Amino acid sequence: MAGLAESGSNPDVDLLYDINGLAKDAPGWLDRVMEYVGEYGLLLAIVLLVVWCWWTVRRRGDEDAASSVAALVWAPLAAGIAVLVNVPIRGFVERPRPFLDHQGLEVLVSGKTDYSFVSDHATIVMAMAVGLFVAHRKFGLVALVLAVFGGFIRVYMGVHYPTDVVGGFALGTAVALLLSPVAMALLTPVVRAVERSPRVGWLVRARGRGVGDGESAVIPGARRERAASERDLAA
Repeated sequence: MAGLAESGSNPDVDLLYDINGLAKDAPGWLDRVMEYVGEYGLLLAIVLLVVWCWWTVRRRGDEDAASSVAALVWAPLAAGIAVLVNVPIRGFVERPRPFLDHQGLEVLVSGKTDYSFVSDHATIVMAMAVGLFVAHRKFGLVALVLAVFGGFIRVYMGVHYPTDVVGGFALGTAVALLLSPVAMALLTPVVRAVERSPRVGWLVRARGRGVGDGESAVIPGARRERAASERDLAA
């Protein structure tokens, strides 16, 4: 299957040249920016989104904080599992990088000698984005947009065919969604145990946050006593 896209007379290769052609027409500084963003920047941005979402969830202190944090833990785990699943896929398909079979491409990153299908970058960012979407819709939508943009950049850089990216998106999404019920069933009890710990419970819920109302819960029954005293004063 090494000749999966050796002909330039198919939509996959045509789209590759169209997108990569933008790199030829762009100024050098923009290509350098796109190279950095495509290799490191977008992945770092999605990781920061996961951290930001975790910080928001733990500070809010809702009743479902444990399940939300468990879903956030699943996001990077899903990315790691998806990459492992991709190892035999790449070995089976054995698709060379596009610049090895097609002339005239503007390759922004040299030294890529591994196989092209499926794109590891696309797999990782989409698995994390979908995992984040399961945990928090708003943060997840931002991550999904970043993941799609990241896939576009991989083609722009001349290191992947469009179908490499689409395959990565499909693989990352499948792993994150299909294994999510099992992952949540395993991770949620662990996170709830962490939440109950006096030492590391802050990782799940901020200190002094009540369940669902964000008020202090340092003294058990404090809200009930306060309400009773308010009734006595009113009487």
